Parts: sequence; structure tokens; C-alpha cells
Amino acid sequence: MRYKNFSERTPDSQYQELLQRIKDKGKKVFAQQDEEALMVLGHIMRFELKNGFPIITERDLVSAAEGRPSQFQMAIGELCAFLNGARTLEEMKGFGCGWWSRWVTAKKCAKRGLKTGDLGPGSYGPAWRNFPTTEGKTFDQITHLIEQINEFPQLRTHIVSPWIPQYICRGQGKQQKVVVVPCHGFFHVTINTYTDELSLLHFQRSADVPVGLVFNLIQYAALTLMIAQVTGYKPKEFVYMTSDTHIFLSQMNDVDELLQAKPQLFPTVTIDPDVKNIFDFRPEHFKVTDYKPQLSRRTIWTPV
Repeated sequence: MRYKNFSERTPDSQYQELLQRIKDKGKKVFAQQDEEALMVLGHIMRFELKNGFPIITERDLVSAAEGRPSQFQMAIGELCAFLNGARTLEEMKGFGCGWWSRWVTAKKCAKRGLKTGDLGPGSYGPAWRNFPTTEGKTFDQITHLIEQINEFPQLRTHIVSPWIPQYICRGQGKQQKVVVVPCHGFFHVTINTYTDELSLLHFQRSADVPVGLVFNLIQYAALTLMIAQVTGYKPKEFVYMTSDTHIFLSQMNDVDELLQAKPQLFPTVTIDPDVKNIFDFRPEHFKVTDYKPQLSRRTIWTPV
């Protein structure tokens, strides 16, 4: 990835603009979490990657606390787990994702006909790597994506979906086969064969803006760099599209604090150039420099 010199980058205020939009124009809704929220339907942010890697600078996501990885490392670790098809809590822990324990308790799994610790066949990892087909087989979307980009870069069909309807639908006589219905994970890669540039558009059906969105922003910007590296293209743009875009009312004090911070220049993120296989990436292959967050406290919420 070739960034602008740090001094030549421009501050990015898109995250604060989104927070302010929801605060000013969001409609009050009652969420599944038994909590009220303000929501807007549909929002797009665009990031030219040469202007820096889009980690929000309103609060610190990179500093590590004692005995715990940084939130940047957590986000990358979870992404790597999904890319490798992780489905169980033990598999997720192998990538440093122990915080999934709250979602795969005996009670929650039994409700969905799953064994304790099973995220379900409709979760991110299985959807990306073992998508069920009408022939009774499974399809590895990630392997196919890389192969198709390498063989037919000009196609407009470099798409991956986390959505397996038969495992997600609810209603009389229907049982979900996933502990958390995928919020993100639908993405479209495009290649400009004239310039050898790669861009990625990510669609997210539900986005908790103060918490989940900032993790997912890291993940899919990183995925753009990862796919570009293993296919030999130059990363250009990351487009982030959200549908149900919300702030819980209980988060409003934190949101007001975030809105008082001054957006800074985006940092530099480099990845180990020796990694050539998409499935071999790990958090230690990523390095963040030039990061200057405004709020010293690490987080509004931390996974456990």
C-alpha cells in the first residue's frame, strides 16, 4: 500500500458526521436488545486508502491494555477467524476471540438446536467457507473469490455473502441455526484492469455506530489490503455502506464525548509483504504507525 506522506493527508470527519446525522435526524426505534435506539436507514462512507487507513481517531483503538490485545488486534483476529471458517468457540479462541463466549452459552445454543459453543452453520465462518449448495455440497466463497480475481479480474461478480436464508429465518415452525445473525460480511471487490487497482464495497445490514461499526471499519479496510496483496493489485478505495444504522440511547453521553474530539489524520497500516495466502494472515502481520487518537481512554465498550 502506497500512502500519501503523513503531512499531506487530510483529516477525515465522516465518522463524526454520521454520529451527528443520527443524533439530529434519527428516528426512535425499539431494538431486539430490549433497548431504545435512534436509527437512520442507509449511509455511505468512502475512504481513499492513500489518505491513510480508516481507524477512527476520536478514541484510541490501538493501545493495548495490560493482559489484553488492542482493539485493532481484536478486530483483525476476528476477521482472520472468519476467513478460516471458524465456527466454534474453541476455534474462535484460537484466533484470540474469546469474547464470543457470551453468545454461545448452553441456553442460547439449545434454543437454536446447537451444541454449547457452536456459533451455527449460518455464522460468518461457515457462510464464507462452507456455503450450502442446492447439490447438497458446500462452496468455499473465499477461495473462489481469490481464484476468480486471479483468472478473470475484469468480472463484476467478485462478491461474497454471509447470508444463508434457511439458517436465519424465524417464525412458526422455523428455527434459526445461528447464534448471532450476520450483521456484516457482504462485500464486492472490483478491479480496474487499466490501472491495476482494487477497491472493495462492504454492505452492513445493521451497524451499532459507537461500538460495532468501528471494529468492522477496521476489518473490511484490512480485508481490502489483504485481498490486494495476495492477488497483486494496488488497493485504492474502501466504500462502507450501512443499512440499519443506529445509536442506542444509553450510548448518548459517550457519543457527545466523541463529537467533541477533533478528527485527526488517518494512520499508516502496513502488512507483512511475505504473506501471500489469504488464510495465513494474523494480527501480528499488521503494524500501525502515525496514530494520534484524541481521547486517551481506549473504549466505550470492550469485548470479554
